[in-house]
Amino acid sequence: MTRRPLLLACLLGVFLAPPVLGAPRVAAKPAVAPSKSKVKARRTPVRATKAKPPSRGKRVAARASGLVGRSLANQAVTDDCSGLVRLAYRAVGVELLTQGSLRPGENAASAMYRRAQRTGALHRKTPRPGDIVFFHETYDRNRDGLRNDGVTHVGVIESVAKDGTVVFVHRGGQGVARARMNLRQSQHKSAKGHLLNDYLRRAEQGERARLTGELFVGYGSAQRLTSAR
Repeated sequence: MTRRPLLLACLLGVFLAPPVLGAPRVAAKPAVAPSKSKVKARRTPVRATKAKPPSRGKRVAARASGLVGRSLANQAVTDDCSGLVRLAYRAVGVELLTQGSLRPGENAASAMYRRAQRTGALHRKTPRPGDIVFFHETYDRNRDGLRNDGVTHVGVIESVAKDGTVVFVHRGGQGVARARMNLRQSQHKSAKGHLLNDYLRRAEQGERARLTGELFVGYGSAQRLTSAR
């Protein structure tokens, strides 16, 4: 074959060859709009949870705690244990000793004890903050040398430890202070030196000093005392 026909055949092959097809195009998927429920959920603001207000008992305890180390002389109450408890309960609008509450010859601590009995608040279970703690025979009130004085001292429960040690606030001989009581253990201190029971009555007339756990009578529930009318 001559060169001219060969060249012509090559040219014809180029023009007559089928076009090379590229990779098929994949159709783009249409964007899916988010559902109305999802859009609404995204736009809904997160509401902050409100803190639960403290109970009345805790407010009573907080008021008593705030009086530690302070004088009751200018607080419109008697400067004694009952005055402290009255001030603590006034923080929630409760007056424990109204006019005529005291019987002839009765002390304020005994009157509060009677109120706890009358309202069903008296108990000996594990106390809660704000409960009243009652003690008897903490001093010779009638000065006759006998243990016949009944309920003579009160305080306000501040907290209770895991080992059962109760911390309470009271107006004692050293002013408004904290004291401890553990009814599970009768000694003054544990083997490790932890204070369990404070002394509440000093040694006198040939008798030894008495601890809080020895003179304990009962508790008055703050929940009942603040709800009873």
